[in-house]
Amino acid sequence: MDAVILAAGKGTRLFPLTSDRPKSMLPIAGKYLIDYQVYALISAGVKRITIVVGWGKDKLVKHVEKQNFGAKIRFITQEEQLGTAHAIACAEHVVDGDFLCVNGDILFSSEDAKKIAGGKEYAMGVCTVPDVSKYGEVLLKDNNVAGIVEKPERFGTGTINAGIYRMKRDVFDLIRDIKPSQRGEYEITDVLNRLAQTSALNAVKLSFWMEIGYPWDILKANEYYMRNIEGKVEGVVEKGATVKGPVVLEEGAVIKSGAYIEGPVIIKSGSEVGPNCYIRPCTALYERTKVGNAVEVKNSIVMTGSKIPHHNYVGDSIIGEDCNLGSGTKIANLRLDNKNIVCSVKGKDVNTGRRKLGAIIGHNVKTGINACIYPGTIIGSNTVIGPGSHVFGTIGENRIIQ
Repeated sequence: MDAVILAAGKGTRLFPLTSDRPKSMLPIAGKYLIDYQVYALISAGVKRITIVVGWGKDKLVKHVEKQNFGAKIRFITQEEQLGTAHAIACAEHVVDGDFLCVNGDILFSSEDAKKIAGGKEYAMGVCTVPDVSKYGEVLLKDNNVAGIVEKPERFGTGTINAGIYRMKRDVFDLIRDIKPSQRGEYEITDVLNRLAQTSALNAVKLSFWMEIGYPWDILKANEYYMRNIEGKVEGVVEKGATVKGPVVLEEGAVIKSGAYIEGPVIIKSGSEVGPNCYIRPCTALYERTKVGNAVEVKNSIVMTGSKIPHHNYVGDSIIGEDCNLGSGTKIANLRLDNKNIVCSVKGKDVNTGRRKLGAIIGHNVKTGINACIYPGTIIGSNTVIGPGSHVFGTIGENRIIQ
């Protein structure tokens, strides 16, 4: 069976991490979101995968072409992002027969993908969430979808569309019949509701599902996958370093004397850890990163080429690519009143649901000595935080803060 991954959108709620790349290239436990999707589909028996690309496509294409996934993967460009139905329609000329279709911002199991693929009719993955108001609510009748209510007025537990489908070939005819929404986009929800009216859409309850809708969802997914890693040391561990628990140390990475590493931790090739630092569980250090003297990093993702060189604390944070934290820069991750961290996303305050959350820092950000970054701070790419600065809230791209 074929599969289509919808990976063309900008992912604006995930800025600044998506300022130069699609959601599919967000880091999770030493890999990227697209890797988990492709592996799950292949394990479910998919032989050919079409990835619909758009925003930041060069990074995605380059990454996928370097991997050895063991399946035929091709790319189709959605030149204008005109909605999910439009994205699916872009793959019409390359899809052969019935196919799986997956949103580019979800994590799912191969077992669930196999269940959805196994039928002969249209099918949609569904799952239960504690607050259905954040999603479109799915109405069920027996094992079929009876309808989808966009932005339901009620709060509380409910069933939602999980963003993974079994599509039949004639879906392209259905897409041609729908009209643009008020947003000017062609929505797959309109197609699904038409199918629901004729009881032609089966509902498949998923055993595992995560959506990467906000930056802190990346940390949640990272924590989940990190807990299942197996340690493998291929790099250099100097005498006097301590490594406990499952730690992946890739070839070309070094742990220097005095470093104390508590797994699960991933340290990728070309990285340098220590001397005399503390790496705590669920930390993923991507390629060519540096964690130096008198530094503590806890439950964080540090992306390729970034440096946390001396006298720093980083907790529950995501550091983008090619950043540098000046000596003494601290990222706080806990409010003094112990309440959940609230972040400003696209001008709206969003309760993250996390009591501990540090900073979400974009790419190529530099901080001066003794900068202080408050819990829940979002810093845009190419921004400079001056020495001794105290920063909080959301800071845009290409800014200089003094």
